[in-house]
Amino acid sequence: MPLLPSTAAAAAAALPRLRLRLPLPPRHCPHPLTPLRCAPHHSSPHPRLLPLAAALPPPPPEELPPSQATGLVAASQANFMRVIVDAAAPGLEHHRGSDLLCVVRALLKKIRRRVLVGDRVLVGAVDWADRRGMIEDVFERRSEVADPPVANVDRLVVLFSLDQPRPEPATLTRFLVEAESTGIPFVLVFNKAELVDEQTITYWRDRLKSWGYDPLFLSVDQQSGFSALEEMLEGQTTVVVGPSGVGKSSLINALRHNQNISEEDPIHKLLEQNSKWFGEQRVGTVSKKSGKGKHTTRHVSLLPVAGGGFLADTPGFNQPSLLKVTKQSLAETFPEIRKMLKANEPSKCLFNDCVHLGEHGCVVKGDWERYPYYLQMLDEIKIRETIQLRTFGTKREGDVRYKTGIMGVKQAEPRLELKKHRRVSRKKINQSILDEIEDDIDDLEDDYWFDAKQHSRR
Repeated sequence: MPLLPSTAAAAAAALPRLRLRLPLPPRHCPHPLTPLRCAPHHSSPHPRLLPLAAALPPPPPEELPPSQATGLVAASQANFMRVIVDAAAPGLEHHRGSDLLCVVRALLKKIRRRVLVGDRVLVGAVDWADRRGMIEDVFERRSEVADPPVANVDRLVVLFSLDQPRPEPATLTRFLVEAESTGIPFVLVFNKAELVDEQTITYWRDRLKSWGYDPLFLSVDQQSGFSALEEMLEGQTTVVVGPSGVGKSSLINALRHNQNISEEDPIHKLLEQNSKWFGEQRVGTVSKKSGKGKHTTRHVSLLPVAGGGFLADTPGFNQPSLLKVTKQSLAETFPEIRKMLKANEPSKCLFNDCVHLGEHGCVVKGDWERYPYYLQMLDEIKIRETIQLRTFGTKREGDVRYKTGIMGVKQAEPRLELKKHRRVSRKKINQSILDEIEDDIDDLEDDYWFDAKQHSRR
């Protein structure tokens, strides 16, 4: 006699639940859509756990399957990134130096791991014919710049112009504080020296020397003053930052035109393959009405140069965020304060948490030019830290959690936001329906009594 559906369901529920042990996947993963890099048979210093890979260097080429490669993120626009291949599996070495158009794996977005221009990445699901792939992993970073977002930077060039637009001390101070907070070596450069006289150049040189800086002055239009800057940037990844209209793209184009690229150089092939991404940068004019730039450059890109190294062209912005500067570290970004503290060694401020507001026992005086800018930024950072404390609290969980899987192997998975990815329970749905029905009944009752009152008045 066949069992009724309800009877069959009850019988199935009464049976004990069996836990099936699925066989482990093979160590070698030839499939092009492998989600994570698979380790070879021998022990490897590069574990398969995705979150740990951010603290590890790239693997050697012999450990890569044919569908994977490692490279450098050279450009980012919308949801696509250009990756320059620097290592591929044995037999695919001829692809070294070519570029791949990639998207970012969804898991990296879930755990909020940003892929920045300048990152060393692992590319999977590579289609060598169409030069496409998917970024699956991000390796260790030597350094990171927040504004603009670039990783593995060797040097910063803070570029301003002497005229059209003229330098503003407050904006210049913010850029210098942002550069100081990164801990990356930087150089201050002033462009458009042909638009001012020698007296103006001497004025800014002496003024910035009192701030603690020794700037360079050059003219992109007249191709002068490049020698000292070219020596600093040779063989390094350099990011050029500054407001709009100061000539960042023009400076990069001038520096790249001064170098003779031979046909045997891998850069020559890269420029021929994709001149839109790595060719000459578009240059705009300064607005005649406001005297400021027009935001011609809209995305960050690393431009290869002969002899190794990259120049990063970045969008112009007038207000760096200073997100990585705290009220305790702000003083270290001003050379004037560092000089006063060094002059009073070994006796420093009386309190270790002194923020140099004229407290009792503070050795930092307020008789220097940029002290008002210091106070203004300190108030801004205090407000931001207060808001962050109210919003996030003092403790914030990480974006990744670990669980123990088969054979005691720890597996990493993203920590999802609470109640964001959960299905709403049927009880809550039914209760919400009942609440809506009650609200409708109340509205009907109110309308009925209102109509009854209006009718009685008539």
